[in-house]
Amino acid sequence: MILRKTITSIVSVLMVASVSAADNYPSKPITIVAPYGAGGASDIAARSLAESARKHTRNEPVIVVNKTGNGGMVGARFVNKAKPDGYTLLLARTGMSLYPAVNKSSRLDWDSYTFLGALEATPMILAVNADSPYESISDLIDAIKNKPGEMSYAASGPTAIDGFSVQAMLSDEGLNPQSSVSLIPYRGGSALASALLGGHVDFLAIAAGSLMPHIKAGTMRALAVYAPERVNSLPDVPTMTELGYEKAGKITGWSALYGPKDLPADVVGKWKTILGEVAIDPEWLDLTAKRGSISTIGKVDLNEYAKSQYMLFSKMAVEFGYLK
Repeated sequence: MILRKTITSIVSVLMVASVSAADNYPSKPITIVAPYGAGGASDIAARSLAESARKHTRNEPVIVVNKTGNGGMVGARFVNKAKPDGYTLLLARTGMSLYPAVNKSSRLDWDSYTFLGALEATPMILAVNADSPYESISDLIDAIKNKPGEMSYAASGPTAIDGFSVQAMLSDEGLNPQSSVSLIPYRGGSALASALLGGHVDFLAIAAGSLMPHIKAGTMRALAVYAPERVNSLPDVPTMTELGYEKAGKITGWSALYGPKDLPADVVGKWKTILGEVAIDPEWLDLTAKRGSISTIGKVDLNEYAKSQYMLFSKMAVEFGYLK
């Protein structure tokens, strides 16, 4: 009888502690890990989210930390291995589905996380320097065909989304995705943009967030967007789908919020509430629009979408010769 009362008391204490923890979350600063370089799409999205989310985190700071490397997997693995208490989260990008799709030895799979919610669709933009002679995508393709292997583009790598964005376009045109143009690798959105501005490459196709300031400043020219619909800030620039590109039309960038696997249900619920507030926050919507993105909070089944993206890039990796 005494033992039973003791066990009952312990269980009651644990239940009270659990409820108290849920009611008090967060009770210390939250870290959002941006797994790519400063100035790139993940960094910009993470800082925009932090600005809006901290209004709804019981006055606790939301801190953004950049942990880069290995196609975003250094930061992703850091979060995956973090204590599942809701204080270390990941600003996930397309690479979290893409990397395991093209690297079968990846220690993380597309579903190695707790999915907290989609954040935004971040269209890719095919762009050239403002001084470039190419006024349209047709001009660019004609030049590539007339000078096989001589032209170059900047990308994080051949199997990164900015590499696939160009290779999908080339494949749609009947060109060899790997040999018809040369890929010049750079790390991070700001470095990629600088390569184009500096005339080190002929073109690129990267996230809108890294290019919109330059396009608005008149130093870059947008030729097409990788998005399901035209971007409001670039109403005259056609989408890849409009232009008849089948593979390239399926590619777009995106951001989401992930946590470590097995995040407690109360933390997941808290973030659903926070993201619901962020979704209607004027600052979030303004910052999203300014970087050419579309808020998708509450509009996407993230589990299904992340899986579909994994399948898309798995198929491309085989077709383009990166996987058997």
